[in-house]
Amino acid sequence: MPVISFREALNQAMTEEMERDESVFLMGEEVAQYDGAYKVSQGMLKRFGPRRVVDTPISEAGFAGIGIGAAMVGLRPIIEFMTFSFSLVAIDQIVNNAANMRSMSGGQFAVPIVFRGSSGMAGCLAATHSHRLEAWYAHIPGLTVILPATPADAKGLLKSAIRSDDPVIFIEHEVLYHDRGEVPDGDHLVPIGKADIKRPGSDVTLITYSRSLKATLAAAAKLAEEEIEAEVIDLRTVRPLDLDALLASVRKTHRGVIVEEDWPYCGLGAGIADRITQRAFDELDAPIRRVATKDAPIPYNRNLEASMLPSVDRIIAAVHDVLYL
Repeated sequence: MPVISFREALNQAMTEEMERDESVFLMGEEVAQYDGAYKVSQGMLKRFGPRRVVDTPISEAGFAGIGIGAAMVGLRPIIEFMTFSFSLVAIDQIVNNAANMRSMSGGQFAVPIVFRGSSGMAGCLAATHSHRLEAWYAHIPGLTVILPATPADAKGLLKSAIRSDDPVIFIEHEVLYHDRGEVPDGDHLVPIGKADIKRPGSDVTLITYSRSLKATLAAAAKLAEEEIEAEVIDLRTVRPLDLDALLASVRKTHRGVIVEEDWPYCGLGAGIADRITQRAFDELDAPIRRVATKDAPIPYNRNLEASMLPSVDRIIAAVHDVLYL
């Protein structure tokens, strides 16, 4: 299979879907003339023209609303936020309109729209540009929330998201754009709502997603040196959640650790831990532990920022805790 970058995989997904379906278009800040703030849309203006690759003013609420209206009348917009921290400006459009329209119209209107863009701590961007908002959006019925961690999953999930008839929040971690990996040619689709076992194991289940997959796999490799075999599950989609896959793994290993680049207070991992505990309490030999970002605004200083993140050492310590080592 070809080896391409995460950003190239996203570009392929959008390009292929726009070639397949004339109702698909891309809109956002700097997506056209500048080829995208992170060059994800590179070459797409030249290929599809300004009617289908549309630059917008710095007005997230405005172009998010335009996209929702376009979706309601039969188009399939891809709305790019330069960073998901800026999606907060459009949260009324996303939460009150996109998420609720199908239900409030009694099924008369669908909103087939993808809101996508970068997120997470990317290096010295400070608090207002480093938010992780997956727990916010996963809280809302009517939204699908996807966070791919590999180029292959990025392409396959974005293609599935564009074909979905419901609004999708598609969050790309900024530091993953350079990552390279094998990506199948052709119509590569990854099903929404299906987790993936990135490393099999029998002693403990490590549940993670997005950039945190890298630290989790590194921790699992170090744990193997101690003859501890960790099963690593990449959620890929956090709403809907593949609870069956998580329960099957926990019932095998009897222990679980959730690793997330989210704040711990009311974080996504808390809801996942509750769902597992409610359905598999008798299978657990230890409480489920969470390794999250430290509970404070993200600092600008690079070393302080790095100290906030889930690290290999923190993951290993949590595993030792549930194994009573």
